[in-house]
Amino acid sequence: MALPSLRTSASGTSAARQTRDRRTPARRFADRRLFFAETFRTFRTTGAVTPSGRRLAEALAAPLAQPAGRPRAILEVGAGTGAVSRVLAGLLGPEDTLDLVESNPRFARVLEADLHTDPRLARHGKRIGLIAKPVEELDSEARYDVIVSGLPFANFHPGEVSDLLTRYLAVLNPGGQLTYFGYRGTARFRALVGSSRSLARHGGVVHVLDSFQQAYATGCRTVWANVPPARVWSLSAGHARPDAAIPPPRSPEHDF
Repeated sequence: MALPSLRTSASGTSAARQTRDRRTPARRFADRRLFFAETFRTFRTTGAVTPSGRRLAEALAAPLAQPAGRPRAILEVGAGTGAVSRVLAGLLGPEDTLDLVESNPRFARVLEADLHTDPRLARHGKRIGLIAKPVEELDSEARYDVIVSGLPFANFHPGEVSDLLTRYLAVLNPGGQLTYFGYRGTARFRALVGSSRSLARHGGVVHVLDSFQQAYATGCRTVWANVPPARVWSLSAGHARPDAAIPPPRSPEHDF
């Protein structure tokens, strides 16, 4: 299965404007430095030493590449310093809305400033909003057409991953899509350096992800032009397979 490829943005942004809106080398360095610092401070919830690359961001944003002909509500969870957010913003239609969820206060401060100063975000005004709290605290009545998750599932407990995926699928509108990614090669690295407890926990996460993918996946592709390479999955509750076995949500204290 393959995710749709990106061709042109829904907003019709010209190549010249995209070039003008690109971040300066100094700003890109500042983002990478912040990510690197947060990797050591909060590795479990950061999960990366650098922001997502452009190709990975485009793959995650692929559900927005085709205009829907109606207003769409988009949610990005784990927005970081906005690498994916800026790609999503470039694909917004004139009535689409984008909620950025970022619970890390240092990342959230960067995003808050960029909502007013980065042309790709600021041009949409109040149609892009920042929610600086954990995704678990979001309004349970909210509904979205596209959800992009940048959370590092591989660092979580199996029950947490099951809870998150269940919540994502529950707040999707009919026909809505969820995209998320995982880095390739992490299983081999963990086998070399991880403890038996860590390997058991990671194996439980892989089982949960496999179960949801078998039940709800609509596409999968590998982005080789990312550091490290990443696999992007697209899920939709509307494509549920009735014979798939989904692990029930579990509390973290009952996990590995």
